[in-house]
Amino acid sequence: MWSRPCFAICTLLASLLLAGCSGDSGSGPLDTKWDRDSCERCRMVLSDRYHGAQVRYFPPDKKRSVVAHFDDIGCAVLWLSGTPWEQDPMTQIWVTDRNTGAWIDAVRATYVKGDHTPMEYGLGAQEEASPDGLNFTEAKRHIHAAEQRHQHHTAHLLQRFREQAAIREGMKTERTQTGEGSDQ
Repeated sequence: MWSRPCFAICTLLASLLLAGCSGDSGSGPLDTKWDRDSCERCRMVLSDRYHGAQVRYFPPDKKRSVVAHFDDIGCAVLWLSGTPWEQDPMTQIWVTDRNTGAWIDAVRATYVKGDHTPMEYGLGAQEEASPDGLNFTEAKRHIHAAEQRHQHHTAHLLQRFREQAAIREGMKTERTQTGEGSDQ
């Protein structure tokens, strides 16, 4: 008689124990599925284990935190800019150490310029201080300045593509009018 209720209680306790041990702890970085997860901002697949980033934030309509993955600290900073949780003290930002690949606190990290990063913001994070290193606030300024340069370059590049397309279209029109591209 005792065996059935005892078995039910033990099963319930084991289920609760397993549920509590698995999944998201609610703080810190999550395991990244490298070469499978994609960047929340640019949708590029995360493959560089030394320049990844994560943001854990708490949307008001959710009961639990949400973790967004990024391929570059630049994407994380730009994605976070202007969101309601950007200034929330509960928001956590993590980056991978440029030397070890371990997750470190992005706000306390030192950023070194000159790294080849997935989105070319050029900052590698590390725990150790560096004479030429940037703190998080300086790193954010660097990222926003780099983004302005990228946008300026992109606008010029798009204009050149349009001009080249117009030239190609003009060449097609000339060939058609002179009979050059026909099989007669």
